[in-house]
Amino acid sequence: MFAQYNAGAQSIGVCNGRDGNNLPSPQAVIDLYRNNGFARMRLYSPDPATLQALRGSNIELILDVPNLDLQALAADTSAATQWVQTNIRNYSFGVRFRYIAVGNEVDPNNGGTNQVSTASYTGLLGISYPPSNGAFRDNVRSFMDPIIRFLVNNGSPLLVNVYPYFSYIGDPVSIQLSYALFTAPGVVVRDPNNNLEYQNLFDALVDAHHAALGRAGGPNLDIVVSESG
Repeated sequence: MFAQYNAGAQSIGVCNGRDGNNLPSPQAVIDLYRNNGFARMRLYSPDPATLQALRGSNIELILDVPNLDLQALAADTSAATQWVQTNIRNYSFGVRFRYIAVGNEVDPNNGGTNQVSTASYTGLLGISYPPSNGAFRDNVRSFMDPIIRFLVNNGSPLLVNVYPYFSYIGDPVSIQLSYALFTAPGVVVRDPNNNLEYQNLFDALVDAHHAALGRAGGPNLDIVVSESG
C-alpha cells in the first residue's frame, strides 16, 4: 500500500506485485481496484498486459524502473530514451502515469545496488528517534543529497517505503506492538524537541524522514509513501 503524505489530503493506493504463480488477470486486478475505490497503483516493472488494462481506468500509476535495469540505462542515454518510449510514451494515451520510481530501495552500501533511486526506505535513516532528530546515515549522504537537490529543483516528491514492522522486530522490547499496529489507545511517544505527540510508529517514521530531508537540504520536500505493510 502507498499514499501521498503531506499537509493536504491523502490518496491511498495499492502496490501490484507481479511475482508469483496463479495470479489474477490484469483486468481482474483493475476491476478489484475500481470496485474497492483504490485510485492509485504501483507496478514494480513494466508489464504490457497491465499497462494495457490500465487504459481508461483513471487509476494513477507509479511505475518502477527495475533495479536490474539501472546500470544499463544510466550508462546509455539512448537506452534510457527507448525505455521511456516503450513503457511510457506508448501508453501515454489512456494511462495516468503519476510517478516514475528509478529503482527500489537502492543502497550503494549493499552489494549489487550501486545506482541511485527515488524510492528510498527507512533503512537509510541513521537516526529516527525522536522524530525531530531524524537523519540519513552518513554513508548514504553522498548519493541521497544529490537526489534530494534534484527533486527540490524539479518540484518532485521523495518516494519512501515505510515499514513500522521492521522497526518493531528490530527492537520489540522498546517498541510497543500496539504502537506499530495503529492500535495504541493513546499517546505513546512525545518528541521532547517540539512536544509533538505520536500514537503510532508510522507517523513518527514519516516525520523522521521529514527531519532528515531538512538536514539534507530538502525541508519542504513532499513525501510519497510508496510502500508499506
